[in-house]
Amino acid sequence: MIKIRLFCAAGMSTSLLVNKMKAAAKEKGLEADIEAAGETKMNEETDGIDVALLGPQIRYKLSAAKKICDPKGVPVDVIPMTDYGTMNGKKVLEFALKLAGKE
Repeated sequence: MIKIRLFCAAGMSTSLLVNKMKAAAKEKGLEADIEAAGETKMNEETDGIDVALLGPQIRYKLSAAKKICDPKGVPVDVIPMTDYGTMNGKKVLEFALKLAGKE
């Protein structure tokens, strides 16, 4: 089981991507807990997860996100703009797995 959290400005724009990632995980036969949240919830939503992803619209928050995630041992990075823009759940899932060292 891999636990992935996607963070964006309000937690809304990533919901479609979350559904596409869940479908991609199911296709791979991978058990995954993937949810979206607003970036203001990052401190509590990163407990016990394997990887955190930021929507490109909050790329400027990466430094603050690392301060929250690094002490918890949670890798964090910004979702590539192309994959986010095309809502490519498969590519974003692969990105998350690689980041978490579970590819």
